[in-house]
Amino acid sequence: MARLLIKNASHIVSCDASDTVYTNSHLLVEDGVITYIGTDLPEAAEVINAAGFIVYPGLINTHHHLYQTFSRNLPQVQNMELFDWLKTLYEIWKNLDSKVIYHSSVTGMGELMKNGCTTCFDHHYVFPEGRVDSLLEAQFAAADDLGIRMFASRGSMDLSKKDGGLPPDSVVQSIDDILRDCQIAVEKYHDPSRFSMKMVALAPCSPFSVSEDLLRQSAILARDLGVRLHTHLCETKDEERYVAERCGMRPLAYMESLGWIGSDVWYAHGIHFNDEELRHLAETGTGVAHCPISNMKLSSGVCRIPEMLELGVPVGLAVDGSASNDGSNLLEELRVAYLLHRLQSSHKAPSGYDILKMATVGSAKILGRDDIGALEVGKAGDLFMIDTRRLEMVGADLDPKSLLGTVGWKGAVDYTVVNGKVTVRQGKLVSIDEDKASRKAAALVRDYLAR
Repeated sequence: MARLLIKNASHIVSCDASDTVYTNSHLLVEDGVITYIGTDLPEAAEVINAAGFIVYPGLINTHHHLYQTFSRNLPQVQNMELFDWLKTLYEIWKNLDSKVIYHSSVTGMGELMKNGCTTCFDHHYVFPEGRVDSLLEAQFAAADDLGIRMFASRGSMDLSKKDGGLPPDSVVQSIDDILRDCQIAVEKYHDPSRFSMKMVALAPCSPFSVSEDLLRQSAILARDLGVRLHTHLCETKDEERYVAERCGMRPLAYMESLGWIGSDVWYAHGIHFNDEELRHLAETGTGVAHCPISNMKLSSGVCRIPEMLELGVPVGLAVDGSASNDGSNLLEELRVAYLLHRLQSSHKAPSGYDILKMATVGSAKILGRDDIGALEVGKAGDLFMIDTRRLEMVGADLDPKSLLGTVGWKGAVDYTVVNGKVTVRQGKLVSIDEDKASRKAAALVRDYLAR
């Protein structure tokens, strides 16, 4: 039996239902599962002395596009809004292959892990003609090499420019091909068991790149297969106008008419819901992945998070694609979310601790998981640790629950643990050679962009 002991932790912020914070306590993980938290000192073969450290549940990223890591910080798109931004970048993304997918996934997920993330959901929907079969395989291989929990998606697009959509013809597929590949992906990779390291959702891209029939058939297939549904929705006013002109409805009503509502559905962004729609999301348990930095960079708007939390809409936190964020740092996202809503909503804004819970138990909920997101007996041994015994953190630990929002954390965390295994130690990835991975990835970026 593998036993990892985190001993003498100054604080353990559990994010459990009682908001428990343990002081001067120990945490034991056995075979990937937390079996003890308290002041008695168990024995274990592997021990981390956490004196001076705060221990937090692993962060959970609920929306990403890892392939975009290799098209970030491009000067030509930095001042564009979503539709023009997408049309420009599709001309790069149509050249994706499994090598680019693997190394961009290592880069993006490696950065996530170095900043306390232990579970990553990725929304991959670009499947260039002739290069379909190996892309999800490359993502899961990257996750295996890093040791992160991976929740992938078999995304899709079937509306190209000639059909009134945004993407080029070379990255769209027929509905029959998409549905066949979706079923294969779920049967090959999806593990629904407790503490699963690999899961799959069905995730057509968006109402402006996917047909009505594909959305309807994807919802039917997902429920037949017992997997979750995800897409972008209510991200911009351009999308709202597009759906109104094409379908005669607001985006949420359109999606609901096709079966896209309920506790097995979560939407990325969700900025432009009205009051009635927010209440309906809460009533149906339909979730939202909040992507504050991406929303700010693309001038998309500010998501109504205070109202969502007050109504009980399930909400998680996400970094979105690296090309619309330019980073994969969920700790940075957490602090920006806190500051953005303080600016927008003043005393009605969520606290730093509220945002932490959004990034942990909130994110777990919209991914349909109750085995991750909190530090308590019977949950997965997913956590990260920061050492507050440094000059820039003096006094910051007076409120360890809110610290990550109010003060923030700069630089890599000291430790990340996934499934009871140390994956980041002293700020460095454990299972790969970072320097070698960086050199390979940097060379590949230049080759990819030159295509």
